[in-house]
Amino acid sequence: MARHKAGSNYMADEIINRVANSKLVTINLEDYYPQGQRVLFDIKDWLFEGFVLREKDFRAQVSEFDWEQYHDAYVALTCSTDAIIPGWAYMLISLHLKPFAKKVVIGDLITLETSIYQDIINNLDVAEFQDKPIIIKGCSKKPVPENAYIMLASKLQPVAKSIMYGEACSSVPLYKNKR
Repeated sequence: MARHKAGSNYMADEIINRVANSKLVTINLEDYYPQGQRVLFDIKDWLFEGFVLREKDFRAQVSEFDWEQYHDAYVALTCSTDAIIPGWAYMLISLHLKPFAKKVVIGDLITLETSIYQDIINNLDVAEFQDKPIIIKGCSKKPVPENAYIMLASKLQPVAKSIMYGEACSSVPLYKNKR
């Protein structure tokens, strides 16, 4: 309690937490981070000398591989060499992963996380954020891709009263609805 002197009488002023009492809604993308192992699957070892895809050998590798080890995993398919990989090769692998993996993409782990968050944000019901001031929390201990913040802001823009980025005590205004 803070006290100040008004004439000779002391008055007690209650400290009011304006942030706690505000209608601000904080969205932390880290809260939506799905559990599951993230795997970067490099096919270079299945190529002749790391550069040439021999169809018969490649198909044999795919057929004999234990895909079950990727049960409930998120998988990014890549080739770390400069080999030219035909599209069917990644499709073949993805079809073998389908019964086990939660998601399969072509690219790196950032591409994978972006794709995961794209699904999450596309399925996010934003009705509860109608006409509310929103803060999109910026710091995260989990690997939330930067594109997820852009996707979320875009999804919220049609419904939010305002959108800010950061923390309630130090947010950066991004958008204000002029209705």
